[in-house]
Amino acid sequence: MRARLPRSLATLLLLAAPLRAQASDTARTAAPGLFTTRDAVIAGATVVGTLALIPLDRRIATHVQRPSLQHDATLRHLATTARLAALPGTVIAAPVLWGVGRLTHHSRLADLGLHAGEAIVVAEGAGLVIKGIAGRARPYVVGDTLPRSFRLGRGFRGDKYASFPSGHTLAGFAFAGAVTAETAHWWPRATWYVAPLAYGSATLMGLSRVYHDEHWASDVALGAGLGTLSGLLVVRYNHAQPRNAIDRWLLATTVTPTSDGGVVVAWRMSWR
Repeated sequence: MRARLPRSLATLLLLAAPLRAQASDTARTAAPGLFTTRDAVIAGATVVGTLALIPLDRRIATHVQRPSLQHDATLRHLATTARLAALPGTVIAAPVLWGVGRLTHHSRLADLGLHAGEAIVVAEGAGLVIKGIAGRARPYVVGDTLPRSFRLGRGFRGDKYASFPSGHTLAGFAFAGAVTAETAHWWPRATWYVAPLAYGSATLMGLSRVYHDEHWASDVALGAGLGTLSGLLVVRYNHAQPRNAIDRWLLATTVTPTSDGGVVVAWRMSWR
């Protein structure tokens, strides 16, 4: 008997696609024009691409799990490196960039690190909610045979049923989106090589999850779209609202090395 796609899935995708960087009505009012036509295109492509891949998920999983690919030492090494680069890699890289920026008084680098970190938090937060609601079984749980194994709320009960979307892909594309958007803002001439490098690396992170049989291809597609939107929207919001609370606290921080090899972190507080 052919399994049908749950009715709630399309609705869930449509609700998830236009992800906000800041979820409050105040932010919407304070930053008109936060969403652009490009965002709508990305959101639409994410929904269409995800739904289009679901019928192909089983075939893709079966193909990728072939012994000839799984026993390839180079592919295994590349997939493992990409997985680690996504998580914990991006979560480490964002605060490191911020810290180096504050330590060297390079405000733009600190700006990039902070906003990349925010984008990851937003993307992963949204991803956890969607994972829990969708309750999709991971490929290895169902032997790569039941890509339409969704069950409302099941994802909150355990990681085995939290496949949709891919958290590693969310982090990778959120980081890539934020880094690319910050580069376009501060160093536009560098965008032509930063963007392919950032998004290319994020793509490898997503593909590694399919290779490791942890996610279906459609999980990766949704993670890529939501992650990208998170990065773009977080950066756009923060530059439209440079006096927001987080930027006032963390971009006003000074990090000064001490003579004994340590550092002193100080905040300049502003309540306005």
